[in-house]
Order: sequence, then structure tokens, then C-alpha cells
Amino acid sequence: MSDKILGKDLIYDWNQRKKFKFRHKKNLELDDETLRDGLQSPSITDPTISEKIRLLELMEQLKIDSADLGLPGAGPRARADIVAMAQHIEKNKMKIRPNCAVRTVRADITPLIDISQKVGYPIEACTFIGSSPIRQYAEGWTLDQMVEFTEDSVSYATENGLPVMYVTEDTTRADPEVLTRLFKTAIDAGAKRICICDTVGHATPIGVYYLMKFARKVIQEIDPSVKIDWHGHSDRGLAIPNTMAAIAQGVDRVHATALGIGERVGNTPMDLLLVNMRLERICKRDLTMLAEYCRLASEACDAVIPPNYPVMGRDAFRTGTGVHAAAIIKAQKKGDNWLADRVYSGVPAGMFGLKQIIEIGFMSGVSNIVYYLKVRGIEPDEKLIDEVFRAAKQHNRILTDEEIAELIKFKSYETTAMPLDTFRDWDKEISADDNGREKKKKKKDKSSPEARSEKKRDKADRRKIKTKKD
Repeated sequence: MSDKILGKDLIYDWNQRKKFKFRHKKNLELDDETLRDGLQSPSITDPTISEKIRLLELMEQLKIDSADLGLPGAGPRARADIVAMAQHIEKNKMKIRPNCAVRTVRADITPLIDISQKVGYPIEACTFIGSSPIRQYAEGWTLDQMVEFTEDSVSYATENGLPVMYVTEDTTRADPEVLTRLFKTAIDAGAKRICICDTVGHATPIGVYYLMKFARKVIQEIDPSVKIDWHGHSDRGLAIPNTMAAIAQGVDRVHATALGIGERVGNTPMDLLLVNMRLERICKRDLTMLAEYCRLASEACDAVIPPNYPVMGRDAFRTGTGVHAAAIIKAQKKGDNWLADRVYSGVPAGMFGLKQIIEIGFMSGVSNIVYYLKVRGIEPDEKLIDEVFRAAKQHNRILTDEEIAELIKFKSYETTAMPLDTFRDWDKEISADDNGREKKKKKKDKSSPEARSEKKRDKADRRKIKTKKD
């Protein structure tokens, strides 16, 4: 089914106003930081090397262009993992290109040179240095020192055959004159990329617009062939809008992590970035493996996916609300899942290998119950619908499949000779008032005034009966 019926648009898209069309690069690249910046989250665990390699393979399937394999300066274990992953990429002729984060010091770059020689091909060096006044003050650096670190480290890496991306940490809080000098120094020393970093999640989309405009102008004057990267964080909850703003301004490559894991509250989520790129028609890649990518990242890194997490959360395409369910069901009856996937969803589940799910709960209508039973091959007769509806209204949550199964068994007792024991305990605990609200039967408190009065009346009645008999 198309998004037009009889020549009319089914969705009027305010996001596609001509005045604000994206000016994104056709060959926009993606850099996956899950295995470096993602692992810097204080709440996650370091995956095994087999899990890291499997994540790389999923990145390859999602057509992600490059991946940060870690920090060579972090120690022998980090270097061993980088070697194993880089060798796997080369052995399997994968298209994804590796890079590694290094400080602007030779002590960090030397291990990366050694790794590149061991695996037999150059690995991109992402040389980073703080660029903002607050970082400069905290570190006790002068601008001349920063320029010296930059020139020495970038030259050392390029002279040893490594491609270099020069990363100015905290770019979004840095002085334009300082950035201009640092960019020129790095480019003159051989850097082929400049990375604009929102290291502490300070930026807003309008800030990204002005910063990207500035950076593009400066680099155009120095060397137009140098590419620009964007690296964002989520401290203000703006990682996705900021990254999309950078894309709109023609950035060459953007960085992200699976599920947005990373320092503090994390980075731009790669999964949600891909969702938005696909919906904005920035890319046409197949995203049916996106759920597996998120699942593995969650399990390997011990990163819990909240139920309400967009697209990949348990509740993303799940509803127990009668009005919503009814609209989805009506759409499905028209004969095409395209309509059902969009009538109450801004993100079509089928695009990502997922589907709409209708549940039964306290806000459900009869349509929820009929649909639930039919898709499971159960005849939704009136008595069964009434039983399930009554149970749903007596709970303060969605009914589980097990609870509904018990109701179905209870209803079918007359014809199957199934004992009522499976339902009896639940039935004793729950009763319904006239409004269908839940009431739990409580044992009488023998110490209450009402109980004592009732006890006295019983005794008096017994005495009257005894007197009559006498």
C-alpha cells in the first residue's frame, strides 16, 4: 500500500517543508563508538572478545562505515582486543574501517603504530585534546603548549603511516580563535579529518548550526579536502536533534553508540540515529538487523533497555488502550499492514523487523479481547469475552498471557471436565462492585467496634432462643 489513496496524502508531513530541506552529504558516513566511548559508561560491563567481534559483524550488516575499537593506551588487555578485532576485519574482508582514540601524546600513539604493523594495515588515529577555556584552565595549559602537543602528535602519527582525525574535545564551549589555530596546526601536520565534539552535551541544535558553519568556513580556507566529523553527548537530552542538525549542515561523518551508552548519560544512540535517518530518507539501508544489534549490545554490555525506549523498548509498539487498539484493528481489516503500522505510530514497526502488539488491560475495550483471542486461534464467544473483560477491569495493569490462559481454561470447564482449582484461588481473592472496580475481600477484624457489636447481638439472640426452649 502507498501513502496515497485516490490521490490524497494519508500523512501530511510538516517535517518536509521545502524551506528547511536537509543539505546532507549523499555519502554521509557513520562511526560506531560503542566499543570505546560506549564502554566508558560507569554502569556497563566490558564484553568478551567474541561479543565484540559479533557486534562488529552486526555493524557491518547495518553498513556502518567505521568503528572505534578502543584506547590502545589503556593497557595490554585493551591492545589485545584491538588486535583481535582488527585481524578479524582484515581476515573476513569486512568493509568497516577501524580507528582508535589516542591522546595527543606519543606514548598513546606508539602502541597504535605497533598494532597497525602487527595487523598489516593502518588504523586511523583519533588524536584528542581539550579545546575549551575551562579545560585549558583546569589542565594548566597555555595555547602555545596545546599547539605544540597537536603538531608533535599529528606529525608523529602521519609520519608512521597512520591516517589522523584531529579531535578538539569540548568544541562546543571553545573560543573561535583557539579553534582556528588548532585546526590549522593539525591540518598542516597532516590531519585529514577534524572532529567537532560536544563532549559534555552542552550544545543545542542552533548552536550546532553556527558552530558547523564556522568550522566549514575555517577548514575551507585551510584545505577544502579535509572532512568534518560530529561527536555528540546526551547530557541535555539533545544528542539526536544535535546530530541531525550537524547532518543538515553537511557534516561528513557522525559518531554514535548502541543504545546511546557512554560517559555519564551517554552518546548519540546509533539505533535511533539510524531510525531517524531512514525516516528522513537520508539513507535507504536495511535495518531489520537493528533489533539484534541492540539486543546484543544490551546483553554484552549489561545495559538495560527501558520499556519506553523508542523503537527497541518493550512498549514501543505495544498497546492495551481500547481506542488505539480499535484503530489498529480497523486498519488491518482494510487488508494492508502499511496502514495498521502507521495509524497510531510515528515509526512503522515493520521497517525494523518488528510488529504492532495489542494487549488486554484495565484501559482495554472489547476489540482488544476479540483481537487477542482471534490471533491465537481462539473463538471469542460472548461468555469468554465477558470473563476476560471483567478480569481486565479488576486489575491495575496489563493481563499476562498466563492469566488470560487461566481464564480460557476456566470458561471451557463445562465441555472439557477441567477442574476449577486453577482458577478458584484467584476467584476468591477478587470480586467486582457495580462499577467493575477491584475489591479484595478482607477478613473481619475481631477487635473492631463493629465486630464486637455483632458478637454481642449474636449472644443476645442465642440467649433469647435458649429462653424460649426453656
